Amino acid sequence: MFLRLATKSLINRRGSVLLTLLAMAVGIFVLLGVEHTRNQARESFANTVSGIDLIVGARTGSLNLLLYSVFRVGAATNEIEWESFNAIASSPNVAWAIPIALGESHKGYRVMGTTQAYFDHFSYGSQRKLVIAEGQPFTDVYDVVLGSEVARKLGYSLGDELIVAHGIAEVSYALHDDSPFTVVGILAPTGTPVDQTLHVSLKGIEAIHIGWEQGVKLQGSTELRESSDLSVLEPDHITAAMLGLKSRAATFKMQRLINEFADEPLLAILPGVALTELWQMMGVLENVLRLISLLVLGSAVLGLAAMLLASIRERDQEIQLLRVIGAPPLFLFLLIELEALLITAFGVALGALVLFLCVVLVDDWLMVSFGLHVSPLIFSGDSVYLIAAVLLATLVAAATPSFNAYRRARLVD
Repeated sequence: MFLRLATKSLINRRGSVLLTLLAMAVGIFVLLGVEHTRNQARESFANTVSGIDLIVGARTGSLNLLLYSVFRVGAATNEIEWESFNAIASSPNVAWAIPIALGESHKGYRVMGTTQAYFDHFSYGSQRKLVIAEGQPFTDVYDVVLGSEVARKLGYSLGDELIVAHGIAEVSYALHDDSPFTVVGILAPTGTPVDQTLHVSLKGIEAIHIGWEQGVKLQGSTELRESSDLSVLEPDHITAAMLGLKSRAATFKMQRLINEFADEPLLAILPGVALTELWQMMGVLENVLRLISLLVLGSAVLGLAAMLLASIRERDQEIQLLRVIGAPPLFLFLLIELEALLITAFGVALGALVLFLCVVLVDDWLMVSFGLHVSPLIFSGDSVYLIAAVLLATLVAAATPSFNAYRRARLVD
Protein backbone atom coordinates (compact mmCIF):
# COMPACT_ATOMS: atom_id res chain seq x y z
CA MET A 1 0.00 0.00 0.00
CA PHE A 2 2.78 2.38 0.96
CA LEU A 3 4.61 1.86 -2.36
CA ARG A 4 1.37 2.04 -4.37
CA LEU A 5 0.40 5.30 -2.73
CA ALA A 6 3.80 6.85 -3.52
CA THR A 7 3.59 5.63 -7.13
CA LYS A 8 0.10 7.04 -7.68
CA SER A 9 1.14 10.34 -6.13
CA LEU A 10 4.03 10.60 -8.60
CA ILE A 11 1.80 9.69 -11.54
CA ASN A 12 -0.63 12.39 -10.49
CA ARG A 13 2.20 14.93 -10.81
CA ARG A 14 3.73 13.27 -13.86
CA GLY A 15 4.72 16.48 -15.69
CA SER A 16 7.14 17.83 -13.08
CA VAL A 17 8.17 14.31 -12.06
CA LEU A 18 9.12 13.40 -15.64
CA LEU A 19 11.33 16.47 -16.03
CA THR A 20 13.01 15.76 -12.70
CA LEU A 21 13.51 12.11 -13.67
CA LEU A 22 15.14 13.12 -16.97
CA ALA A 23 17.48 15.52 -15.16
CA MET A 24 18.43 12.73 -12.77
CA ALA A 25 18.98 10.32 -15.68
CA VAL A 26 21.34 12.80 -17.36
CA GLY A 27 23.31 13.16 -14.13
CA ILE A 28 23.58 9.39 -13.70
CA PHE A 29 24.55 8.98 -17.37
CA VAL A 30 27.39 11.48 -17.03
CA LEU A 31 28.61 10.15 -13.67
CA LEU A 32 28.58 6.46 -14.64
CA GLY A 33 29.88 7.24 -18.13
CA VAL A 34 32.93 9.10 -16.86
CA GLU A 35 33.72 6.47 -14.23
CA HIS A 36 33.18 3.50 -16.55
CA THR A 37 35.20 4.99 -19.41
CA ARG A 38 38.02 5.90 -17.02
CA ASN A 39 38.22 2.38 -15.60
CA GLN A 40 37.96 0.75 -19.02
CA ALA A 41 40.65 3.00 -20.46
CA ARG A 42 43.03 2.14 -17.61
CA GLU A 43 42.32 -1.56 -17.98
CA SER A 44 42.63 -1.48 -21.77
CA PHE A 45 45.91 0.41 -21.70
CA ALA A 46 47.36 -1.78 -18.95
CA ASN A 47 46.45 -4.99 -20.81
CA THR A 48 47.83 -3.89 -24.16
CA VAL A 49 51.34 -5.21 -23.62
CA SER A 50 52.99 -7.49 -21.07
CA GLY A 51 56.26 -9.35 -20.82
CA ILE A 52 58.12 -6.56 -22.64
CA ASP A 53 61.08 -5.34 -20.60
CA LEU A 54 62.15 -2.42 -22.80
CA ILE A 55 60.84 -0.50 -25.80
CA VAL A 56 63.52 1.14 -27.92
CA GLY A 57 63.08 3.97 -30.37
CA ALA A 58 64.70 7.13 -31.64
CA ARG A 59 65.29 9.70 -28.95
CA THR A 60 61.96 11.39 -28.23
CA GLY A 61 59.57 11.63 -25.31
CA SER A 62 58.85 8.40 -23.47
CA LEU A 63 55.08 8.86 -23.90
CA ASN A 64 55.40 9.48 -27.62
CA LEU A 65 57.48 6.33 -28.00
CA LEU A 66 54.95 4.30 -26.00
CA LEU A 67 51.97 5.65 -27.92
CA TYR A 68 53.20 5.06 -31.47
CA SER A 69 54.96 1.74 -30.82
CA VAL A 70 52.28 0.06 -28.69
CA PHE A 71 49.03 1.95 -29.24
CA ARG A 72 49.59 3.01 -32.88
CA VAL A 73 48.81 6.62 -31.94
CA GLY A 74 50.87 9.40 -33.50
CA ALA A 75 54.04 8.97 -35.52
CA ALA A 76 57.74 8.54 -34.85
CA THR A 77 59.96 11.63 -35.02
CA ASN A 78 62.86 9.53 -36.34
CA GLU A 79 63.89 5.94 -37.04
CA ILE A 80 66.47 3.43 -35.85
CA GLU A 81 69.30 2.20 -38.05
CA TRP A 82 69.01 -1.53 -38.79
CA GLU A 83 72.64 -2.01 -37.76
CA SER A 84 71.90 -0.38 -34.41
CA PHE A 85 68.98 -2.75 -33.83
CA ASN A 86 71.15 -5.78 -34.64
CA ALA A 87 73.84 -4.55 -32.26
CA ILE A 88 71.32 -4.20 -29.46
CA ALA A 89 69.59 -7.51 -30.23
CA SER A 90 72.92 -9.35 -30.13
CA SER A 91 73.69 -8.11 -26.62
CA PRO A 92 74.25 -10.97 -24.14
CA ASN A 93 71.52 -9.51 -21.92
CA VAL A 94 68.83 -9.69 -24.63
CA ALA A 95 66.81 -12.90 -24.90
CA TRP A 96 64.71 -11.79 -27.89
CA ALA A 97 63.98 -8.67 -29.89
CA ILE A 98 60.95 -7.65 -31.97
CA PRO A 99 61.58 -5.03 -34.68
CA ILE A 100 58.68 -2.78 -35.69
CA ALA A 101 58.32 -0.77 -38.89
CA LEU A 102 55.39 1.63 -39.16
CA GLY A 103 54.31 4.21 -41.70
CA GLU A 104 51.89 2.36 -44.01
CA SER A 105 48.16 1.91 -43.71
CA HIS A 106 45.11 0.25 -45.24
CA LYS A 107 41.72 1.99 -45.14
CA GLY A 108 42.61 3.79 -41.93
CA TYR A 109 44.20 0.79 -40.19
CA ARG A 110 47.93 0.74 -39.42
CA VAL A 111 50.25 -1.68 -41.20
CA MET A 112 53.14 -2.97 -39.10
CA GLY A 113 56.23 -4.65 -40.48
CA THR A 114 57.87 -7.14 -38.14
CA THR A 115 59.35 -10.65 -37.95
CA GLN A 116 58.30 -14.07 -36.72
CA ALA A 117 59.59 -13.03 -33.28
CA TYR A 118 56.47 -10.92 -32.90
CA PHE A 119 54.17 -13.96 -32.97
CA ASP A 120 56.56 -15.96 -30.78
CA HIS A 121 57.17 -13.46 -27.98
CA PHE A 122 54.61 -10.63 -27.97
CA SER A 123 52.05 -10.99 -25.19
CA TYR A 124 49.21 -8.95 -23.71
CA GLY A 125 47.03 -9.02 -20.62
CA SER A 126 48.35 -11.57 -18.14
CA GLN A 127 51.15 -12.94 -20.33
CA ARG A 128 48.70 -14.12 -22.99
CA LYS A 129 50.29 -14.96 -26.33
CA LEU A 130 48.90 -14.07 -29.72
CA VAL A 131 46.80 -16.83 -31.28
CA ILE A 132 46.24 -17.32 -35.01
CA ALA A 133 42.52 -18.09 -35.26
CA GLU A 134 42.69 -18.84 -38.99
CA GLY A 135 45.61 -19.60 -41.29
CA GLN A 136 49.25 -19.15 -40.30
CA PRO A 137 51.89 -16.44 -39.77
CA PHE A 138 53.39 -14.79 -42.84
CA THR A 139 56.09 -16.72 -44.68
CA ASP A 140 56.18 -15.03 -48.08
CA VAL A 141 57.17 -11.43 -48.82
CA TYR A 142 53.61 -10.41 -49.71
CA ASP A 143 51.80 -12.26 -46.93
CA VAL A 144 49.71 -10.35 -44.40
CA VAL A 145 48.22 -11.41 -41.05
CA LEU A 146 45.18 -9.39 -40.03
CA GLY A 147 44.00 -8.34 -36.61
CA SER A 148 40.54 -9.65 -35.79
CA GLU A 149 38.87 -6.23 -35.99
CA VAL A 150 40.37 -5.50 -39.42
CA ALA A 151 39.14 -8.81 -40.81
CA ARG A 152 35.67 -8.37 -39.29
CA LYS A 153 35.07 -4.75 -40.25
CA LEU A 154 36.49 -5.00 -43.77
CA GLY A 155 35.12 -8.48 -44.45
CA TYR A 156 38.43 -10.14 -45.34
CA SER A 157 39.06 -13.87 -45.29
CA LEU A 158 41.99 -16.12 -46.11
CA GLY A 159 43.25 -15.74 -49.67
CA ASP A 160 41.91 -12.22 -50.21
CA GLU A 161 44.22 -9.58 -51.66
CA LEU A 162 44.55 -6.02 -50.39
CA ILE A 163 46.47 -2.88 -51.31
CA VAL A 164 48.61 -1.03 -48.78
CA ALA A 165 48.81 2.77 -48.88
CA HIS A 166 51.82 4.95 -48.17
CA GLY A 167 51.34 7.03 -45.02
CA ILE A 168 48.82 6.72 -42.21
CA ALA A 169 45.97 8.90 -43.48
CA GLU A 170 42.56 7.22 -43.73
CA VAL A 171 42.33 8.29 -47.38
CA SER A 172 45.55 8.05 -49.39
CA TYR A 173 46.29 8.34 -53.10
CA ALA A 174 49.85 7.00 -52.76
CA LEU A 175 48.97 3.33 -53.15
CA HIS A 176 51.31 0.37 -53.51
CA ASP A 177 48.80 -1.04 -56.02
CA ASP A 178 51.40 -2.95 -58.04
CA SER A 179 52.31 -5.17 -55.08
CA PRO A 180 49.16 -6.49 -53.36
CA PHE A 181 49.35 -8.54 -50.17
CA THR A 182 47.54 -11.85 -49.64
CA VAL A 183 45.76 -12.64 -46.38
CA VAL A 184 47.34 -15.79 -44.91
CA GLY A 185 46.27 -15.46 -41.28
CA ILE A 186 43.75 -13.82 -38.96
CA LEU A 187 44.53 -13.32 -35.29
CA ALA A 188 42.11 -14.14 -32.49
CA PRO A 189 40.61 -11.09 -30.74
CA THR A 190 42.75 -9.53 -28.02
CA GLY A 191 40.91 -6.32 -27.11
CA THR A 192 44.13 -4.37 -27.84
CA PRO A 193 45.46 -2.33 -30.81
CA VAL A 194 46.67 -5.63 -32.26
CA ASP A 195 43.09 -6.18 -33.43
CA GLN A 196 43.30 -3.01 -35.58
CA THR A 197 46.68 -3.81 -37.15
CA LEU A 198 47.78 -5.50 -40.36
CA HIS A 199 51.01 -7.45 -39.85
CA VAL A 200 53.49 -7.98 -42.70
CA SER A 201 57.14 -8.93 -42.87
CA LEU A 202 59.95 -6.40 -42.88
CA LYS A 203 60.86 -7.73 -46.31
CA GLY A 204 57.34 -6.90 -47.48
CA ILE A 205 57.72 -3.31 -46.28
CA GLU A 206 61.03 -3.01 -48.13
CA ALA A 207 59.68 -4.68 -51.28
CA ILE A 208 56.77 -2.28 -51.75
CA HIS A 209 59.16 0.68 -51.48
CA ILE A 210 61.46 -0.43 -54.28
CA GLY A 211 61.29 2.33 -56.86
CA TRP A 212 59.87 4.88 -54.42
CA GLU A 213 61.59 8.06 -53.30
CA GLN A 214 60.28 10.39 -50.60
CA GLY A 215 56.82 8.86 -50.73
CA VAL A 216 56.50 9.10 -54.53
CA LYS A 217 56.41 6.16 -56.92
CA LEU A 218 58.92 6.51 -59.79
CA GLN A 219 58.41 5.26 -63.31
CA GLY A 220 59.70 1.74 -63.84
CA SER A 221 59.25 0.78 -60.17
CA THR A 222 57.34 -2.39 -61.08
CA GLU A 223 60.09 -3.62 -63.44
CA LEU A 224 62.73 -2.76 -60.84
CA ARG A 225 60.88 -4.74 -58.19
CA GLU A 226 60.42 -7.76 -60.46
CA SER A 227 64.13 -7.81 -61.25
CA SER A 228 65.15 -7.63 -57.57
CA ASP A 229 65.83 -10.61 -55.32
CA LEU A 230 63.18 -9.98 -52.65
CA SER A 231 64.32 -12.87 -50.46
CA VAL A 232 67.51 -11.06 -49.43
CA LEU A 233 65.93 -7.71 -48.68
CA GLU A 234 66.80 -6.07 -45.37
CA PRO A 235 65.50 -2.78 -44.03
CA ASP A 236 67.74 0.23 -43.64
CA HIS A 237 65.65 1.57 -40.78
CA ILE A 238 62.92 0.45 -38.40
CA THR A 239 60.57 2.51 -36.26
CA ALA A 240 61.01 0.85 -32.86
CA ALA A 241 61.89 -2.41 -31.15
CA MET A 242 60.61 -4.41 -28.19
CA LEU A 243 63.12 -6.28 -26.05
CA GLY A 244 62.85 -9.21 -23.68
CA LEU A 245 65.82 -9.59 -21.37
CA LYS A 246 67.34 -12.74 -19.93
CA SER A 247 67.23 -11.26 -16.44
CA ARG A 248 65.05 -8.53 -14.97
CA ALA A 249 68.07 -7.46 -12.94
CA ALA A 250 69.73 -6.29 -16.16
CA THR A 251 66.85 -3.98 -17.12
CA PHE A 252 68.28 -0.71 -15.85
CA LYS A 253 71.78 -1.58 -17.02
CA MET A 254 70.51 -2.30 -20.53
CA GLN A 255 68.36 0.83 -20.50
CA ARG A 256 71.38 2.95 -19.63
CA LEU A 257 73.51 1.34 -22.35
CA ILE A 258 70.85 2.03 -24.97
CA ASN A 259 70.30 5.61 -23.83
CA GLU A 260 74.06 6.15 -24.12
CA PHE A 261 74.34 4.33 -27.45
CA ALA A 262 77.27 5.84 -29.34
CA ASP A 263 76.20 5.30 -32.97
CA GLU A 264 72.93 7.24 -32.82
CA PRO A 265 70.66 8.85 -30.22
CA LEU A 266 68.26 6.21 -28.88
CA LEU A 267 65.77 5.97 -26.06
CA ALA A 268 64.78 2.89 -24.05
CA ILE A 269 61.72 2.99 -21.83
CA LEU A 270 60.04 0.62 -19.39
CA PRO A 271 56.41 0.19 -20.56
CA GLY A 272 55.02 0.09 -17.02
CA VAL A 273 56.80 3.28 -15.99
CA ALA A 274 55.67 5.08 -19.14
CA LEU A 275 52.05 4.00 -18.53
CA THR A 276 52.24 5.36 -14.98
CA GLU A 277 53.52 8.64 -16.36
CA LEU A 278 50.67 8.70 -18.85
CA TRP A 279 48.04 8.24 -16.14
CA GLN A 280 49.66 10.89 -13.98
CA MET A 281 49.24 13.33 -16.85
CA MET A 282 45.66 12.19 -17.34
CA GLY A 283 44.90 12.50 -13.61
CA VAL A 284 44.04 16.20 -13.83
CA LEU A 285 41.64 15.58 -16.71
CA GLU A 286 40.05 12.68 -14.85
CA ASN A 287 39.45 14.84 -11.79
CA VAL A 288 37.96 17.64 -13.89
CA LEU A 289 35.57 15.20 -15.58
CA ARG A 290 34.61 13.75 -12.21
CA LEU A 291 33.93 17.22 -10.82
CA ILE A 292 31.75 18.11 -13.82
CA SER A 293 29.75 14.89 -13.50
CA LEU A 294 29.27 15.44 -9.76
CA LEU A 295 28.08 19.00 -10.38
CA VAL A 296 25.59 17.78 -13.00
CA LEU A 297 24.31 15.11 -10.64
CA GLY A 298 24.23 17.55 -7.70
CA SER A 299 22.09 19.96 -9.67
CA ALA A 300 19.70 17.12 -10.50
CA VAL A 301 19.41 16.10 -6.83
CA LEU A 302 18.77 19.70 -5.78
CA GLY A 303 16.18 19.99 -8.54
CA LEU A 304 14.48 16.89 -7.13
CA ALA A 305 14.40 18.45 -3.66
CA ALA A 306 13.03 21.71 -5.06
CA MET A 307 10.29 19.89 -6.96
CA LEU A 308 9.22 17.95 -3.86
CA LEU A 309 9.32 21.07 -1.70
CA ALA A 310 7.17 22.99 -4.15
CA SER A 311 4.68 20.13 -4.32
CA ILE A 312 4.11 20.14 -0.56
CA ARG A 313 2.08 23.34 -0.69
CA GLU A 314 -0.09 21.85 -3.43
CA ARG A 315 -0.78 18.75 -1.36
CA ASP A 316 -2.50 20.24 1.68
CA GLN A 317 -5.73 18.43 0.86
CA GLU A 318 -3.86 15.16 0.41
CA ILE A 319 -2.09 15.65 3.75
CA GLN A 320 -5.35 16.47 5.51
CA LEU A 321 -7.07 13.43 3.98
CA LEU A 322 -4.26 11.12 5.07
CA ARG A 323 -4.42 12.55 8.57
CA VAL A 324 -8.20 12.03 8.68
CA ILE A 325 -7.85 8.33 7.85
CA GLY A 326 -5.25 7.99 10.60
CA ALA A 327 -1.86 8.38 8.88
CA PRO A 328 0.70 9.62 11.44
CA PRO A 329 3.09 12.50 10.58
CA LEU A 330 5.97 10.02 10.30
CA PHE A 331 4.02 8.25 7.54
CA LEU A 332 4.03 11.45 5.47
CA PHE A 333 7.73 11.99 6.14
CA LEU A 334 8.55 8.50 4.85
CA LEU A 335 6.15 8.90 1.91
CA ILE A 336 8.06 11.92 0.58
CA GLU A 337 11.38 10.13 1.09
CA LEU A 338 10.05 7.10 -0.81
CA GLU A 339 8.88 9.30 -3.68
CA ALA A 340 12.36 10.81 -3.91
CA LEU A 341 13.94 7.34 -3.92
CA LEU A 342 11.56 6.15 -6.65
CA ILE A 343 12.43 9.10 -8.88
CA THR A 344 16.14 8.49 -8.33
CA ALA A 345 15.81 4.73 -8.91
CA PHE A 346 14.02 5.25 -12.21
CA GLY A 347 16.59 7.92 -13.11
CA VAL A 348 19.41 5.46 -12.41
CA ALA A 349 17.73 2.78 -14.53
CA LEU A 350 17.10 5.17 -17.42
CA GLY A 351 20.60 6.70 -17.28
CA ALA A 352 22.24 3.27 -17.12
CA LEU A 353 20.14 2.00 -20.04
CA VAL A 354 21.06 4.97 -22.24
CA LEU A 355 24.73 4.58 -21.28
CA PHE A 356 24.61 0.87 -22.18
CA LEU A 357 23.13 1.64 -25.59
CA CYS A 358 25.69 4.38 -26.26
CA VAL A 359 28.58 2.06 -25.32
CA VAL A 360 27.28 -0.63 -27.68
CA LEU A 361 26.90 1.90 -30.50
CA VAL A 362 30.30 3.64 -30.19
CA ASP A 363 32.44 0.62 -29.20
CA ASP A 364 33.48 -0.12 -32.79
CA TRP A 365 34.34 3.54 -33.41
CA LEU A 366 36.45 3.70 -30.24
CA MET A 367 38.27 0.51 -31.25
CA VAL A 368 39.11 1.81 -34.72
CA SER A 369 39.93 5.39 -33.71
CA PHE A 370 41.70 4.89 -30.39
CA GLY A 371 42.24 1.15 -29.97
CA LEU A 372 40.04 1.35 -26.87
CA HIS A 373 37.54 -1.35 -25.99
CA VAL A 374 34.77 -0.25 -23.63
CA SER A 375 32.80 -3.12 -22.13
CA PRO A 376 28.99 -2.76 -22.15
CA LEU A 377 28.97 -4.20 -18.60
CA ILE A 378 28.75 -0.79 -16.97
CA PHE A 379 28.11 -1.96 -13.40
CA SER A 380 31.22 -2.67 -11.36
CA GLY A 381 32.20 -2.37 -7.72
CA ASP A 382 32.88 1.36 -8.06
CA SER A 383 29.64 2.08 -9.90
CA VAL A 384 27.59 0.25 -7.23
CA TYR A 385 29.17 2.44 -4.55
CA LEU A 386 28.43 5.53 -6.64
CA ILE A 387 24.77 4.59 -7.01
CA ALA A 388 24.53 3.91 -3.28
CA ALA A 389 26.02 7.35 -2.64
CA VAL A 390 23.47 8.90 -5.01
CA LEU A 391 20.59 7.23 -3.19
CA LEU A 392 21.97 8.43 0.14
CA ALA A 393 22.32 11.97 -1.24
CA THR A 394 18.71 11.74 -2.42
CA LEU A 395 17.53 10.87 1.09
CA VAL A 396 19.47 13.78 2.54
CA ALA A 397 18.23 16.23 -0.10
CA ALA A 398 14.64 15.06 0.35
CA ALA A 399 14.82 15.47 4.12
CA THR A 400 13.79 19.13 3.92
CA PRO A 401 10.55 18.61 1.93
CA SER A 402 9.85 15.47 3.98
CA PHE A 403 10.19 17.36 7.23
CA ASN A 404 8.00 20.13 5.79
CA ALA A 405 5.27 17.56 5.12
CA TYR A 406 5.78 16.16 8.63
CA ARG A 407 5.39 19.66 10.13
CA ARG A 408 2.23 20.39 8.11
CA ALA A 409 0.77 17.10 9.25
CA ARG A 410 1.40 18.08 12.86
CA LEU A 411 -0.30 21.45 12.25
CA VAL A 412 -3.40 19.65 11.03
CA ASP A 413 -3.73 18.14 14.48
